[in-house]
Amino acid sequence: MSLSALLAAAPSPEPGGSLDEAAKQAGDAAGWVEENWSTWLNTGLRIVLIAAIAVVLRIAVRRALTKLIERMNRSAQAVEGTALGGLLVNAERRRQRSEAIGSVLRSVASFLILGTAALMILGAFQINLAPLLASAGVAGVALGFGARNLVTDFLSGVFMILEDQYGVGDQIDAGVASGEVIEVGLRVTKLRGENGAIWYVRNGEVKRIGNLSQGWSTAGVDVQVRPTEDLEKVRAVITEAAQEMAKEDPWTERLWGPVEILGLDTVLLDSMTVRVSAKTMPGQAVGVERELRWRIKTALDAAGISMVAGTPEEAPEGADPTAGMAAPSAYASATSPQSLATTPIPPNTTK
Repeated sequence: MSLSALLAAAPSPEPGGSLDEAAKQAGDAAGWVEENWSTWLNTGLRIVLIAAIAVVLRIAVRRALTKLIERMNRSAQAVEGTALGGLLVNAERRRQRSEAIGSVLRSVASFLILGTAALMILGAFQINLAPLLASAGVAGVALGFGARNLVTDFLSGVFMILEDQYGVGDQIDAGVASGEVIEVGLRVTKLRGENGAIWYVRNGEVKRIGNLSQGWSTAGVDVQVRPTEDLEKVRAVITEAAQEMAKEDPWTERLWGPVEILGLDTVLLDSMTVRVSAKTMPGQAVGVERELRWRIKTALDAAGISMVAGTPEEAPEGADPTAGMAAPSAYASATSPQSLATTPIPPNTTK
């Protein structure tokens, strides 16, 4: 059967059927829109209001935190040129610490505000948040296990900065590395070692911190003299040299207490050691020790007191130079009975 025959045999639609059905559908749609337009308007206004409040609140919180950090930096700069600032305050350290704390606070505030706004917007769409929150919790646990080292470094850095364990310019011993802190981050701490090498230490790997720049330091000097010297004279000479040093700049600021003679540390047959100690400004112990050695050596030489270098005594004249040598080993000669006894027996090749 041809296509024209099929079209001719098909029943013809009623003229008013399609128009009535279209009009009915349009009426139903208009009624549905009329019934739900208030709900849509209410939901849209709620979403716009939530988004606007979240954006305004985020901007206000970030500006408040920024002003707080700037105020902290200004307070550090105000005491930078004073004596207190030179002793106790490191402007670069305070700046980096305040900026790191501000960055963490701004990030946390943004996450909380925007996350809460997103959940409220989804709730406005009548979306069930229970499965979403459960999935987010499972994903967070999986991400935490997968990136636990990164999370550990970050959390350790946050608590390290909040507790002010160390800062820029401090001399620290972190166990895995030691040196001067040149940069403090939330994940890694950058140190410069004694030979100039830069060490990048992950904050999560640091189990202990020895800060050599907080509080005060101790300068210790060992003075070795001959056991025949008068101890009271040695004490008087060292005390006078230390008092003269404490009166001069810049040592009058670097010495935080009088130089103390602790007494005899060791007494040997050829020398005795007098221990000298002083409390100094943090990080200045090495310089104070060098200057104190210089002045003590100069004062002792002027008083005619000889210092001992700590080297072994020379052998007296006429002594046998081989007296301290060990006897030759019997195994040194290949023909000695001891060497022949230790020689392996050659295999028997005769049949």
